[in-house]
Amino acid sequence: MATQLLMPKATAVWLVDNTALSFDQIANFCKLHPLEVKAIADGESAQGIKGLDPVITGQLSREEIAKGEKDSNYKLKLSEPKVRVPETKRKGPRYTPLSKRQDRPNAILWLVRNHPELKDAQISRLIGTTKSTIEQIRNRTHWNSTNLQPMDPVTLGLCSQIDLDLEVERAARNRPATVETGDTLLPASATENLDYRDQPSSREEEELDADKVFAKLSSLKGSRNEDEDEE
Repeated sequence: MATQLLMPKATAVWLVDNTALSFDQIANFCKLHPLEVKAIADGESAQGIKGLDPVITGQLSREEIAKGEKDSNYKLKLSEPKVRVPETKRKGPRYTPLSKRQDRPNAILWLVRNHPELKDAQISRLIGTTKSTIEQIRNRTHWNSTNLQPMDPVTLGLCSQIDLDLEVERAARNRPATVETGDTLLPASATENLDYRDQPSSREEEELDADKVFAKLSSLKGSRNEDEDEE
């Protein structure tokens, strides 16, 4: 239900000129003093103000005016608004009651330990504190660091669980993702070890060289025998 009348003086001018409502009824509806309404009716006040029809603006119905005209003791009621305008959120740190401000350092310590991914600006939005205080608690330079105990800000009533979950989710989205890659180049030490293992050992080289030597000796011996037979 609407809580505030649009342009109360202009509405009072219209009601005085177009209805048979009493001064008290108009004053109560427009949140004015009855003498102000009487001055409007006498032309002593609100001169030059154009009347505003509350029926057109949707704040008062014809039936409600008719009820008031029949009963001078009846109090007019604002009509239910057809369109609800959401309240604009105030930018800046959240307001914290004085009774809970002493718990903020404990809540900051809890957030720093349990959710290190949260940025200082996010913590400031959650519990309504300053970045300098958060930095002091992170670096353990706060004047009361020795007596601080981590306490859940939701339990303390400094923020709601929904707000905390939203900030944690936002921090997780902003965190750079780890990309899993496929085969990568091996380090130099690994490749050197692989090359070393792939190469034959010195003992194998010696065996190969011995075989070559014996083969050469046998070939030389065979050729020498052939020369002797020819002679």
